[in-house]
Amino acid sequence: MQPAVICVPARDERSEIPSLIRTVAAQEADAPIRLVLLANHCRDGTAERARELAAAEPRLQLRLLEVEFPSHEAHAGSARRAAVQAGADWLCELGAHETGVVLSTDADARLPPGWLIANLRALASGAEVVGGRIEAEDTSSNPLPAAIRGMASHIGAYWQAVRALSDSIDPLPHDPPPRHGDHTGASLAVALPWLRAVGGVPPLRSREDVALVEALEWAGARLRHAPDVWVEVSARQHGRAEGGMAAEMRRWATAPADAYHLPAASHWLRLARTRRAIRDGFHSGRLPDLAGYLGLEAASLTRIAAESPNDIACVARVCRLLPTGTAAQQEMVAAMREMRALAEPERVA
Repeated sequence: MQPAVICVPARDERSEIPSLIRTVAAQEADAPIRLVLLANHCRDGTAERARELAAAEPRLQLRLLEVEFPSHEAHAGSARRAAVQAGADWLCELGAHETGVVLSTDADARLPPGWLIANLRALASGAEVVGGRIEAEDTSSNPLPAAIRGMASHIGAYWQAVRALSDSIDPLPHDPPPRHGDHTGASLAVALPWLRAVGGVPPLRSREDVALVEALEWAGARLRHAPDVWVEVSARQHGRAEGGMAAEMRRWATAPADAYHLPAASHWLRLARTRRAIRDGFHSGRLPDLAGYLGLEAASLTRIAAESPNDIACVARVCRLLPTGTAAQQEMVAAMREMRALAEPERVA
């Protein structure tokens, strides 16, 4: 089993810590389970409770960090960056500079017993970063509101249609279907050499996890959305991170599905075809020929092709230069139907 450390930032999460500690300690593994818990400005006894619970779990090795960030750094990005860096340092102490794996999750997560092993298996099969599917808690004791459950189902089907359309045009050998589309800090595994190569988690106020994945793909890392990697998170509608899942769920609670708008099918069709063209141009050595199609300078494309270690990096770097105008919006259900219709002809063509 590859040496691994699970890294969790927490802010006043005393009520959630018991479930986290219990499910981390229950991971199916043939080695001790290493957990870094960073208690960020906690005032509710989160650290004390975590220390007490971990002491009762003989398989769990806990490193507890209690941190008070300066006001300009007191946000989720700084906390996740510090937690992940502590995990990386621990792996280096173990001599696992080349083989170690850093895993990120959240304090309100419940990890299924096979989560750690499934992440390591996906990395061993040819990925450098693995995103896990995020499921909102929906139990008899804490049921998900019907409006949110229904909207989550519709939105999940929409994104499944986006992926199917993309797979029909620009299939990725390292991330084949069936796959999900989540790669957030609630379930993210990164090979240590790649984490160090990109400088760790960007210290952003929000969306630091998205920025980390973008940096990894810029460097050429293969991102796998393994279907057997998933976590459950609390369904609270008042979360700790700005612009996180809680904020999105508040939108779902009041928006009817037949009036909910997301990027149009035409947007995803154009994006998939553009990414396919860039990838083909990289492999054929004719990327500069796409200058007119992409609206970029041939010299820039020549430089990007020369500097990119693989097609993943090339696509990421070229797409960063493309115009980022607001995507046309379309009613969600109509967009989903159109994408499903588009995917089959593209697959046959």
